[in-house]
Amino acid sequence: MRKLDNEELSRLSVDDFKHASKIPITVVLDNVRSCNNVGSVFRTSDALLVNKICLCGITATPPDKEIHKTALGAENTVAWEYFSTTEEVVDMLRNEGYTIIAIEQVEGSILLNEYRPEPNEKLALIFGNEVKGVQQEVVNLCDKTIEIPQFGTKHSFNISVSAGIVLWDLFNKLSDR
Repeated sequence: MRKLDNEELSRLSVDDFKHASKIPITVVLDNVRSCNNVGSVFRTSDALLVNKICLCGITATPPDKEIHKTALGAENTVAWEYFSTTEEVVDMLRNEGYTIIAIEQVEGSILLNEYRPEPNEKLALIFGNEVKGVQQEVVNLCDKTIEIPQFGTKHSFNISVSAGIVLWDLFNKLSDR
């Protein structure tokens, strides 16, 4: 086996990415503290053709050298917008026809492996703060919650890991690539 060179990876140019067909997912970051986590979500969102990222509350916004350190330029390809509150973006996305989903451990959550999005459904996925998760006030506004099954002694993932797991799973369920 031989590792592929970057030129062999068929990567999109920035312009081609901006015009490419995206999966119908908008990621919402609810008060995420770490710029490294924000950058990682940008990078994963670029890789999986996510439609948009909404940065809320204390979540840092580009341009930021710490975001860039993990995003590696994806902060310049994935569309993003800042909102002072997560509730504000939830109202906007609901009015745009999105199903609002918190990624959180709550009563009645749907396990990720059991969740099946409807054809052509637009999803807004809310990922929460590293310590407190998605705010309860925001969970109360959601149409549903998805939980990542976990089996060890720790029952939480880093937010960037959670985003990677959920986005990869839903990319496969929504995409015919």
